Amino acid sequence: MHVKHGIAVSPGVVTGEVLVLGTEDFRIPQRFVSIDAVESELGRFRNTLETVWSEIKENERLASDRLGDQFGAIFGAHLQMARDPKLIAEIEQLISERSFSPEYACSRVLRRFAGELQNLGNQYHAERAVDIFDLEKRILRHLLGQRREELVHLTAPVIVLAHNLTPSETASLDRKFVLGFATEVGGRTSHTAILAGALEIPAVVGLGHFLADVSGGEMVIIDGNHGEVILDPDEETLAQYRELEQQVHSVSERLASLKTLPAETIDGTRIALWGNIEFPEEAEVCQGHGAEGIGLYRTEFLYLETNQIPSEEDHYQAYRKVISAYPDHPVTIRTLDIGADKVPETHDEIGDDIVNPVLGLRSVRLSLHNLPLFKIQLRAILRAAVDGDVRVMFPLVSNLLELRQARMILSDVMDDLEEQQIPFRRDVPVGIMVEVPAAVMLAEEFAREVDFFSIGTNDLIQYTLAVDRADPSVAALYRPGDPSILRLIRAVIIAAAKYDVPVTVCGQMSSDPMFIPLLVGMGIRKFSSTPHAIPELKEVIRNLTIEQAEQIAEHAESLDLARDVENYLRGELNRICPDLVF
Repeated sequence: MHVKHGIAVSPGVVTGEVLVLGTEDFRIPQRFVSIDAVESELGRFRNTLETVWSEIKENERLASDRLGDQFGAIFGAHLQMARDPKLIAEIEQLISERSFSPEYACSRVLRRFAGELQNLGNQYHAERAVDIFDLEKRILRHLLGQRREELVHLTAPVIVLAHNLTPSETASLDRKFVLGFATEVGGRTSHTAILAGALEIPAVVGLGHFLADVSGGEMVIIDGNHGEVILDPDEETLAQYRELEQQVHSVSERLASLKTLPAETIDGTRIALWGNIEFPEEAEVCQGHGAEGIGLYRTEFLYLETNQIPSEEDHYQAYRKVISAYPDHPVTIRTLDIGADKVPETHDEIGDDIVNPVLGLRSVRLSLHNLPLFKIQLRAILRAAVDGDVRVMFPLVSNLLELRQARMILSDVMDDLEEQQIPFRRDVPVGIMVEVPAAVMLAEEFAREVDFFSIGTNDLIQYTLAVDRADPSVAALYRPGDPSILRLIRAVIIAAAKYDVPVTVCGQMSSDPMFIPLLVGMGIRKFSSTPHAIPELKEVIRNLTIEQAEQIAEHAESLDLARDVENYLRGELNRICPDLVF
């Protein structure tokens, strides 16, 4: 049994069999065979080896004829490896003595060999490990034949392990068959992590190198609450986590009963709970969890569904679908927040201009740089706003000129629609995401010119603490409870109150029950969170008084270390709602 520690990005506890994406791309359907089938399975393995040897020899011949003997030698080395008596004997021993299926035995032995090579710390040996993975894939492909089960054609539940998953790959995961996933890289607020939360798939990222330690078909546990992945757990651990699974499920069922109840403190203060969404279909998910509106619609994910730039009609229909779910409630549409980490390679007309996804041409900067793209989106928002309480929000605004330019373009689009006699709404509220320190420093000036603020804590933490939120090597430095972050949030609240501008928190902090008493105590009355977190947030709010929240905020703001702040808030959550602390 091996326990790997990473970053918890989507809560939940799941147990299941492994699919290692990127090296297998298919699952091993069985780990064991019956004793009376061992001989026939050994025969199947040996026949497969003969086929693989023939295939490699043919590749060696073709490479030598077309490219020269030095290239043919590459496959000669593969053939030598495939015929290694020690390797073959170890696989056959697992089949004959432990009744392992040939697929599972091959994967287990070859991955152990690959892991040993990788751990030698030598570049040459690390490259040879890649050859072993290639051999594993070749053997498994022949062993499985028609039984091969690719990710897109899964027929049984699996837990996906991968080096990384792109946002588009994550968005395409089938929740019926993907129980959870874990990756070697990634950060707490990467867009893959955000999508995992939206899809309600338990996930852990930033685990470091571990794929060589696991074989397809093995059992694994993903603890999305604590950021742990347990490979090949023993029976006692498996039983403990299955019991925890039931406990989490039981709490979720109880919280579901809060759906129709208001998010109101014990002393009668109403708190607005809205949902963050990436896709129009999620509006219904928000309804199912009791969200009272949409506080953040991340429209850039329209670009993940097609290789074409979305048309005005594509935007319009997507917005209409969300508004139809919430015709009488707020729907806050954020204009494109695109960086190189989100743009598919096929979108050359966008991606070519993006050099650095964090500090480069992204978000409102990209919109102002690409006005035709910007105007298409604004036209669709204004047209859709006719049928709902729609607000438009500009991301990553860092100075007043950017805001004024964006508002000027919005005004120009209104004039165009009016001239074309196309119905639209002119009085759409306009707000900004407060997510860079510069915007906090100018909060009073911005408050004079906007209708609302929404604090995007993900980027605010990243830019304030100089921590790339997608880099696992500095993940430990990404601390929402850092005193500097609390002071920035406090500064925004004070500036907004001076001009009666409402403030929403829409980053990951607003989805973490631990931070809700603190933020309520600081004066926040509107939250926008991932849909699955809403019942937990409502539970916290309904067990809290404003006086209690203010005391929590006062004490938290007096602490000078992020560790102390977060430990204190965790303790308070345990006191307020103990069954939310697993």
